[in-house]
Amino acid sequence: MRYVKWSVISLLVLIVLGFFHYTLPQRDIVRIVNTYEERQDFGWNSIFWAGPNAGAAEAVNRDVLFIQTIQANGKPMVYRNEDTGWGWPPYFKFDTANLQTEAADAISPRDAPEWYAVRHYGWRSELLSAFPNAVSMRPVSGPDEFLVPWFNIVFLTILAGFFFWVWRMWVRFRERRIDPVLEDIDEASDAASARAKGLWRRITGR
Repeated sequence: MRYVKWSVISLLVLIVLGFFHYTLPQRDIVRIVNTYEERQDFGWNSIFWAGPNAGAAEAVNRDVLFIQTIQANGKPMVYRNEDTGWGWPPYFKFDTANLQTEAADAISPRDAPEWYAVRHYGWRSELLSAFPNAVSMRPVSGPDEFLVPWFNIVFLTILAGFFFWVWRMWVRFRERRIDPVLEDIDEASDAASARAKGLWRRITGR
């Protein structure tokens, strides 16, 4: 039973960590090499795609903007460029066309690279045909520039503080309301057990 309990807890922890890793913003330093638009047919992997751009109707397929980049280690990274609108995750992104224009203007060759920090969320998976969604971009001095994830630090700190507060409230509630009831139940059970034993001794003479 103990193994089942810890297996369930581990699974829940992995789900929560995966949710935050997918949703919270990340930044990559990349060189932009191309931008393009491609028609996408959405199937079982539609959860990895945002909705249509603000003002557009829902459809089983639509044109999606992409930004092709090369990372500092030479590996490719492709981002989709979709509005998030008022939906989830709450990035409130409505400037897909502007970001695509910025990316097209930032294309640079290998022998004269210009480096950009692309802020995004999501995962890149060739197997699932999933692409991270680019949210914004800005020029940086080079591929070795250190980027401090201030938003994630502040957000996770506040979230940890909130859960600690909830845990403390639960502990206090248990100490004041639940533990006394359980103690009364234990005392009543012990008293009933003692009376039953006394009655049994009188009946049996033992």
